[in-house]
Formats: sequence, C-alpha cells, structure tokens
Amino acid sequence: MNEIAVRIKEINRKDGGAFIPYLMAGDPTPERSMDYIRALAAGGADLIELGVPFSDPVADGPTIQAAGNRALKMTDRLESVFTIIEKVREELEVPLILMSYYNPVLQFGETKFPKKCWETGVDGVILPDLLPEEGGEFIRLAKEASVATPLLATPGTPEKRLTELTKKATGFLYLVSRPGTTGVKSGIGKITTNAIKSVRPRVPEELPVCVGFGLSTPDQVGQVIQAGADGAIVGSAIVGRVGNGDKPEEIERFVSKLKEGTKM
Repeated sequence: MNEIAVRIKEINRKDGGAFIPYLMAGDPTPERSMDYIRALAAGGADLIELGVPFSDPVADGPTIQAAGNRALKMTDRLESVFTIIEKVREELEVPLILMSYYNPVLQFGETKFPKKCWETGVDGVILPDLLPEEGGEFIRLAKEASVATPLLATPGTPEKRLTELTKKATGFLYLVSRPGTTGVKSGIGKITTNAIKSVRPRVPEELPVCVGFGLSTPDQVGQVIQAGADGAIVGSAIVGRVGNGDKPEEIERFVSKLKEGTKM
C-alpha cells in the first residue's frame, strides 16, 4: 500500500477522517506562501495539497485562478515551487501533494519531474488533465520514484471507468463532489453524499476515497466523512482568505476548525 494511503487509513482508525487543505504555492509571494504552509500544518492538516501556478487552469474556479495569477507574478513556476517545498520540508513531516497540470510537467521533463519530486520531498502528484489511459508512462515513473498519483472520479463516473481508475490510482481516489470547477458552495447536496455512499463500497478497501471541490465549512467536512469518505479536501475557502490578506495565525485557526469536522 502507498505511504499516503497508509497514513490516511491510520487516521481513519484513530481520528475519523483525514483533512487535506489546499494552497497555491507562491501566493502571494514564495516567502509568505511558506508561512501559510506552516500554518496549515500547525492547524492540524493531515496532508497538504499545493497548487502549481499555471496560465490555463481548466479545473480551477475564479478564486484559485486568481491565486495562480498572483503566484505567477512572483515565481518561475515549478522551479520556485520545488524551492518552496525543499525549504518547508526541512521542518514539516506532513505529506505534501502537488496539484498541477500536465503542460508544466511536460515542460519540466516527464522523466525528470518524478525524480525531482522524490528529491524535494513531494509525496504525491495530481494531474487533473492527464487521462489515465494516456498517462501510463507518467504513472509508472512516479511509482518508481515512490510518488503517489491520485486520480479523479465524479458522481457520474461509469462503473467500468471507476474500476479502471481504482486500478491505476495510488495514494487515494479523488472524488470530485460536483461537476465543474473548484469553488465554495453553500451546502453539500444529496448528489455528493449519495456518490460517496455508492463509490466507497466499489473501491478497494486499501485505496482511500477523499472528497473535494466546494467544501468550505466544518459541517460540510463532517458530512462527507459521515457519508463514508476517508478524507476531505478544502481549497477555495482557504485560498480566498489568503487573497483577502488573512494572517497565517488566522489561517491556522480556520484550518483547526475545519479539521474538527473530520472527527467522529
């Protein structure tokens, strides 16, 4: 079992569900970004997802797109992201997962990228625009470098497709709570909770199912955990606070409240 999967399953046994907050690396500056990453860890994050700034983020809503644009003004993309990770990894033990798109990886070098992840302490990589049937080589290279490759499914993913995803995904299966892009929404609907209840029994027990897109409150986090998810991912609600100028200690307190929602 992959190390990320092992960690999530251990949290499930001890604490209910894993909490995975998201930040855009380099937003608003590389130095300030590191302060916010530390705040996520101090607030109780079980894993941390870091976005790679990209000019065409098709899966991102306006809040995360704005964060990416801010970060692009201050970074040279992947190189700066790896530098940020190297620095925070020296003091943090929380697993770090990169959320990127395939184009930056291709520009960096598909073979070189997983090795760099391993060298800098990246534990997993999510590429929402890389189709599993076309990404076999990347998945293989990542596995050789001990880097997990979570894959995305939706409430409408057909049975056959879901089976293929669970065979290739490592770390966890990322269940998107709704169609469309990232962004805060007012509540968790029956589509999401029914999808969790339907998908979780059809996924091998050793592969965690983590839910993201739209979660923003402790209550919403709790709802997806109670519905059977192994972990909850919150992005836009945190990124929006960074964009509004919240201090790291304010982000830490917010994350601590969100983490409470995972406890059962």
